Amino acid sequence: MATFLFSDIIVGPITSRRLGASLGVNLLPAKRKICSFDCIYCECGFNPPKGTPPADFPETAGVVSLLEIKLKELAAEGKNPDVITFAGNGEPTMHPAFAEIIDETVRLRNIYCPNTRIAVLSNTTRIHLPHVFNALLKVDDNILKLDSALPETIQKINVPAKAFDLNRTINYLKRFAGKVIIQTLFVKGNVDGVPVDNTADAEVVAWTNLVKEIAPREVMIYPIARDTPVKSLEKPSPEKMNEIAERLKQVGIPVRVTL
Repeated sequence: MATFLFSDIIVGPITSRRLGASLGVNLLPAKRKICSFDCIYCECGFNPPKGTPPADFPETAGVVSLLEIKLKELAAEGKNPDVITFAGNGEPTMHPAFAEIIDETVRLRNIYCPNTRIAVLSNTTRIHLPHVFNALLKVDDNILKLDSALPETIQKINVPAKAFDLNRTINYLKRFAGKVIIQTLFVKGNVDGVPVDNTADAEVVAWTNLVKEIAPREVMIYPIARDTPVKSLEKPSPEKMNEIAERLKQVGIPVRVTL
């Protein structure tokens, strides 16, 4: 299946399945994925092969300037977005000036569209870094990935570029003290003949227990909905997704299902 990459820094607003009218901010290079994970389901495809020359991140001043122009334009038209969303071609917290850009985004939001939320979609791999952790505390929707409670499944589904310390990640997720939204994509299939399924009962029980321990503000669960780089992946049924959601509800965790 085909995948796609953003060519612009500012995207939209577009209608997001989970967030509403979303003005996207891509802090990664144009038409180039850079991520600390290489998820088998990523709509941006796989990371470039090792040895590929590095690409430049967008300049901070340019990002801020383009964002201000767009927010000013939308405010003048009376079309303020529901949310300003940092996602794009990979992991947004990898931008070296991520914290500074978040500060500037908060400032611009307060000027042009004070009722607009700011969201970051991150894979958690850098939340142990003080500047990333503190910046995420400043946004309205701190949306962090947790696709499994089992390290071996994370290796299969998320394919970390470097060693991924799940215990450290859990400790930092708990340190947000509820100011965090957990996002989990459920998928099944096989990769190179190896079965992958984070909807299995043992997986869901372990994941539910871990989410309860983290005690997030909310959990967002969803299946694949766009093209993926691995062809053999399957979308769990609506019944399975609702069954998983019910487990969370039973332990008192707010959950939003997107099918």
